Parts: sequence; C-alpha cells; structure tokens
Amino acid sequence: MVIRIGATTWTEHPTLLGVNRKLTLAEYAEFFPVVEVDTAFYAIPQASTVHRWRAQVPAGFQFIIKANAVITKHEQSTEYDLPTTVQTFKQAFAELKQYHQLQAVLLQMPPFFTVSRENILYLRKLRELFGDWPLTVEWRNNSWYRPALVKENMLLLQELDMSLTIADEPATQGNSVPFYPAVTNSERAFFRLHGRNLAGWQNPGAGWRKKRTLYRYNEVELNQIADAVKRVAAQAKDTTIIFNNNAGGDAADNALGLQKILGLEFTDLNPQQLDFDI
Repeated sequence: MVIRIGATTWTEHPTLLGVNRKLTLAEYAEFFPVVEVDTAFYAIPQASTVHRWRAQVPAGFQFIIKANAVITKHEQSTEYDLPTTVQTFKQAFAELKQYHQLQAVLLQMPPFFTVSRENILYLRKLRELFGDWPLTVEWRNNSWYRPALVKENMLLLQELDMSLTIADEPATQGNSVPFYPAVTNSERAFFRLHGRNLAGWQNPGAGWRKKRTLYRYNEVELNQIADAVKRVAAQAKDTTIIFNNNAGGDAADNALGLQKILGLEFTDLNPQQLDFDI
C-alpha cells in the first residue's frame, strides 16, 4: 500500500521555501513525490519539455497529467479531432509512461457531461484510444451520482479500468458532486481536493478560477479526509491525494498537514538545499 500526496502545479507554492517567487519543479520535488500538471489541458507540450521535467525529479517521482480540452469535450471538435489529439497527447507523454512516472491521465469532464448513453460510449471510446494508459475520471455533473445509478456507474469505471477521481468541493444546489470515496480500480485511487469555498464556487466572474479554490482546510477537515484516505488506501495498491486549493497558497501547507496526520515519510525526493536566492 502506497500513499502519495502532492498539489496542482509546482510553481504556486512559495511557502515551501519561504520565498517570494515561483518554485521550480526540482524545488517542489524536495517536498512531494507527485504533482498534477494542468498545462496540457490548454496546449499539449513538446516531448522535449516533458523530458526536461523528468531530468529535474527523482526516478520514482510521479506525474498526473490533465487531459487536453479536446479530449474531455471542453472544446468543440469533430470525430476526427479526437483520435488525432489523443495520439499527439500520448506522443508527448510517452516518456513518462515508459519510465513508470505517469501516475494517471486525469479526465476532468465538463459540467455538461451528464450521465447518458452517448457519454458512456464516449468514455468507452477514450479507453479504446488510450489503450493501457492509466486513466482517472473526475465527473463534474452530479447526475453520475444519482442513487439509482451510482453503483452502476462505478461498475462502468471498473469495467473500463478507470479510477474514480474522488473530488472534494463545496456542496451547492445542483452544480456540485458529492464526496464519494469509492475505489473502482484496485491498482490506483485518486483524491482531488478543491477546497470548500462556497461563495467563490457559486459566483462565476472575473478571476473566478482563482477565487473558487481560495480555501484552507482546517485540522478537523484534514482529519476527516485522512479517515477517508485510510479507507480507500486499504482497497487500492496506490493512493494519491492532490490538493487543488492553490489560490491563497494553502495547498502545500494542507498537503504537509495531511502528511503529518497520516504519519507518512516520503523518501524518494530531491535533496533539500540549504541556501536559496530570496
């Protein structure tokens, strides 16, 4: 049983070093063994960029890569765009998979991706196109969690060899998903913690993407999350927790707090430096 904790991106956690600048990946990897990379959602990087990432981290360091917007239906596309985009995506990140540093591809589906025959077939198509690549699905429409359907949908993910991304977010009327700690893949389980900023989540507008993750989990909440992690980790060989509450610089501190509660020690890290240019 392995438990890893990390955050979204490596640049947004200056509190780790007490500096007033963006962190490098090498510096981030002094503290955490896994990172989620969201940039591929907007533009798939060159394979040479991914190679440079690997050069900055230990051999056991893991990456979760957010799938491109075309792949997750955030952008309109034709039936011909999807296979081409998946192929380009796989070529870019093939080195991570080759060296066993790809923890998963995150399929964060859009809020309008409801439970339907068409969308179930789409998930099947994604599995077909990705082959044996590790995939984790984050549903953002609560129709997938309807009491009459949720067990069947978990079996669907199990059949497709996809992990459910266990999301934590504010409980809103109609536009949020529940915290549902289920294991659909015994190899890998994933938590993605967005914070619980209800006001920020419900009020789209200028700077919304930052405001909605402006949240700091308190000690009671971290202990509740830790209990859920323990239950899930007992059912999966590898469990990863990603803190996505980056807006106020709280993700790294919360990640370190959860690590302490769980009594974890991460050994495969970059050596910490003593002197930094502040």
